[in-house]
Amino acid sequence: MTRALSTPPAMISGCLAAAPQPVLPATGGDGLLLRPWGAADARAFLSAYEDEETRRWHTHRPSTEGQVREWFEGYRQDWEREKGCHWAVARDGGEVLGRMALRGLDFDDGVANVAYWVLPAARGAGVASRALAAVSGWALDDIGFHRLELDHSTRNHASCRVATKAGYRLEGTKRNAAVHDDGRHDMHLHARVKGD
Repeated sequence: MTRALSTPPAMISGCLAAAPQPVLPATGGDGLLLRPWGAADARAFLSAYEDEETRRWHTHRPSTEGQVREWFEGYRQDWEREKGCHWAVARDGGEVLGRMALRGLDFDDGVANVAYWVLPAARGAGVASRALAAVSGWALDDIGFHRLELDHSTRNHASCRVATKAGYRLEGTKRNAAVHDDGRHDMHLHARVKGD
């Protein structure tokens, strides 16, 4: 049964899957870009979840390279089904530095959620904020999303700095909104809208 809308959808189905997933350059002129994940990236991806700081904020974690490759296949299918967009953040298309994703794509309202992490060696160098700015510009200006949201634990000060630096305004606190390994956390909600 299809849902009847009183207003037309903000975005047209097919606006993503009609083309291959793009490679997105980040500003800075040092070769930082976002590209689709490949099988050769499985070890680097898994290593992120072996890092204590990444594990602290991400409770959905792979445990083997085989599982990571299954996730990559799911990411490919997400693009084809217009359910999500997942990129490796890399230097000159090679060395993986982090992850960027759009999830929860809502074409009716033109809204998506952003998620990211960076490997320990890339932290503190602006990699996450530049990658977030690149995917945000693409999603809002090129694809037609109207609002991008991200949330993080109120205890995750680094993620808060990344969001703010990339133009995401803090809109409020969602109380007791997520479970982490050490219990429930309040979550900051940030958003960036078209025209910000």
